[in-house]
Amino acid sequence: MQIAKEEIKEFIESVVIAGVLAFFIITFIAQSFVVQGRSMEPTLHNGERLFVDKLSYRFTNPDRGDVVVFSPKGAPGKKYIKRVIGVPGDEIKIRNKKVYVNGKQIQEDYILEATLGNFGPYNVPKQHIFVLGDNRNNSADSRYTSLVGFVSYDDISGKASWVYWPLNNMHIIDDQKYKNLN
Repeated sequence: MQIAKEEIKEFIESVVIAGVLAFFIITFIAQSFVVQGRSMEPTLHNGERLFVDKLSYRFTNPDRGDVVVFSPKGAPGKKYIKRVIGVPGDEIKIRNKKVYVNGKQIQEDYILEATLGNFGPYNVPKQHIFVLGDNRNNSADSRYTSLVGFVSYDDISGKASWVYWPLNNMHIIDDQKYKNLN
């Protein structure tokens, strides 16, 4: 009888410790995210599961080319995933199917279709980023101010780090570094 009580006590302690540890990890370190929709193709696909690094942006700010998960202002309770194109102080324009940051065209080898339409200029305010989906013609992003607009640092959940599902497509998510902008 005494052994059973000690085993139950040990089991409960283990569950509590695991619960506290899981809470700490999910709150401060990493979180799972499921891609919903085609707005980030070909980089990310509908149904893929990935880990979001919630720790990095506690020490650094998002950079151009990062893929981030955030809460859009026009869709409370939802999370979107997009690529950072502009950081505070940048001017973003889309002209003749090309994206320009501070007057320089960015090289986007990850885009399958040219961006339709002309947009901007947009001047990114302090403590905000400008985001676009990699599938530009099928993406609700910073071009649409009532739904997304500029994304506040406070609304960013974290940086998408790696796809873990499906297993046959497990990979680290590539950040794009726009070398001609530095």
